[in-house]
This record gives sequence, C-alpha cells and structure tokens, in this order.
Amino acid sequence: MNTISILALFVLIVFSIFPASSASALSSSYYNRVCPEVLPTIKRVVEEAVAQERRMGASLLHLHFHDCLVNGSDASILLDQTSTIDSEKNAGPNANSARGFEVIDKIKSEVDKVCRRSVVSCADILTVAARDSVVALGFPSYKLSLSRRSSLPHLRKLSDTIVPSNSEDLQAILTNLRNIQHINQSFLVVLSGAHTLGFTQCRTFRPRIYNDTNIDQAFASHLRTVCPQVGGDSYLAPLDPTPASFDGRYFSNLVSKKGLLGSDQVLFNGGETDEIVTKYNDNQKKLFIDFAKSVDV
Repeated sequence: MNTISILALFVLIVFSIFPASSASALSSSYYNRVCPEVLPTIKRVVEEAVAQERRMGASLLHLHFHDCLVNGSDASILLDQTSTIDSEKNAGPNANSARGFEVIDKIKSEVDKVCRRSVVSCADILTVAARDSVVALGFPSYKLSLSRRSSLPHLRKLSDTIVPSNSEDLQAILTNLRNIQHINQSFLVVLSGAHTLGFTQCRTFRPRIYNDTNIDQAFASHLRTVCPQVGGDSYLAPLDPTPASFDGRYFSNLVSKKGLLGSDQVLFNGGETDEIVTKYNDNQKKLFIDFAKSVDV
C-alpha cells in the first residue's frame, strides 16, 4: 500500500458501526453449514500472499477498511469503472493507494471452486481476509460475524470528502467522527492501533516533520533524510518500527513523540486521550482484546 493515513482509523470506525447486513442476520458459524471449506480456503490464500510479501497483510487490512468507510462493509470498492459506475477505486484516498485486489480475486475464485458454486459474498471475503491478514502478522485470531451482503452502490464523492486532513487536531477529528456517529475517545484510540501496520507516503507526513513541535527532533531529522521539502512525494516511511507486525509499538511511538502523522500524535499530546494511549502502551494484551471487540460488533 503506497499510502496509509487517518483513513484507516475512520474506516475501522464506520465498519464497526455500519455492517452491511443487519446484526441479527450475522453469525460466526454461517459457513459451517453453507460451505465448511470457505474459511480455511481464505486463510490459505491470505497466508500465501503475506508469505510472498509481508506488506500485503497491511494492504488487505486497509483495502477492507477503505471499503467500509463508504456505506458500510459492502465490497463496493471492488467495482471497476464503467459507463455507469464512478468507481471508488478512483477516489482520492484510494487511487494509487488501495491494493491487494488480485488477492481478493484469487480468494473468490478459490472459494467458488471448493464450494462448487458462488455462495460467499465479496463483503465477507474482504472481512475475513482482513482478519486473517492481521493474524498472519501476529494478532491473536478472533471470531467474525458473517453473511454480510455485497451491494452495488458506489459513492466515490463520499470517499473523496469524508476523510479529514492528517494534520487535524484531536477535537476536529472527534467532531468529524461524531458527525458520522457518536464516538467516544476510547473507541477512537483503540481503533487507531491499526496504524501499527504498513507505510505512508512522504507527502502525508512532510508537514509534521518540518513544521510540528510535538515531535522528537532526532526522529524528525531522520525522516527528513527520506522526505525532502520538495519532491519525493511517493517515498515511503513505516508507520511504526515494526510495520509488518501487529503489536503495540504504535502507542510506544506516540508516548515518545514519534507518531508519524500529526493526526496520530494528537492522541498523546497533553489531552484527554493521553491516559488511554498509556493504557495500551503498557498492556498489549488489553489492546488486542479491545481491538478485536471493536471491529466485530
């Protein structure tokens, strides 16, 4: 994934609030009776993809989140551009950023083959692939509620406008989230832990390393060697020191004033969320438990 930004956080939140199917219709055992081979097949393909390229784990996670940002988890991000579809793939936050489509295509082909018919929604495939990708990168496995439905609505314009700037302060972020749904600070912080995976482009963190004061100066100086003031927009930097492992290093970075994005560092900047960040920095097990609960409601 070329660019991972505050978008990951917002899609996580929207995913938790707006599942594509009604909660009463979802079941963790749904495919046990429909086609028992579905989950093992998805896991196999995801593990193969991550083994070939560790970065793909973060890409599959964020592909799912990008989808869930708009109209819930409905796989609409998979729709290609046509004369009647203004594809979400071409939205600003997704163009040249969302990746892993070929892995999803392979999963769909493989599950249709083992089930001998098309019984698995693309929305479920994206959901399970996201779970299996973080598990492949060190996150404890957790159950998912399944039987989500894919849908045709495509909302590129919403994709273009819903995501705030990476430089917004904490109150601006919370206000934006509350415009979507009522969100509390704890929910915001735990879901921000998704930024323990992947990389982001120079253009997304340049303002922070050259202008911000709430940043470790040695950290900023190092980043300036890979992200010049002019040019190099697509140069990559990891969101935390272990970008291919789901762990608590994201929160350690914040405590040390080494959050790569300004919209991450505001979570630990002398404000109301400092205590929550400290909790997850001190207790990775608690982070895992709360994160899993938050992404499958």
